[in-house]
Amino acid sequence: MIALEDIPDDVDGDVLRAMRAKGDSLTQPRPIDFSVVFPTERAALDFCEAIAESGVKFSHEESRADADRPWDVTVRRAMVPDHTEIIAMEEWLATRAEPHDGQNDGWGCFNIEDLPRV
Repeated sequence: MIALEDIPDDVDGDVLRAMRAKGDSLTQPRPIDFSVVFPTERAALDFCEAIAESGVKFSHEESRADADRPWDVTVRRAMVPDHTEIIAMEEWLATRAEPHDGQNDGWGCFNIEDLPRV
């Protein structure tokens, strides 16, 4: 089980600590969705083409969350919610999104309550 004090003090660590505090040991793999936003649908589709051979699952849709980047590509990867792995995935996505004027816009997953209930 991952201890709260072992999780780095940054935005991603804040999410992981909140998950841990809710009873998730952060040891079980689950689908994690990473959001990457783009200014045009063409840019989003070009990004999708750039990552298609990597084996990750993805989808794209128009979103009204960001007026400057209304096209959202959700990249789904099954993995353990580990800080190092999440940062690595975000860096991998950023490297592939940058040529298409894309930006990472966060990640999320379901909490798995795997601690014994009292």
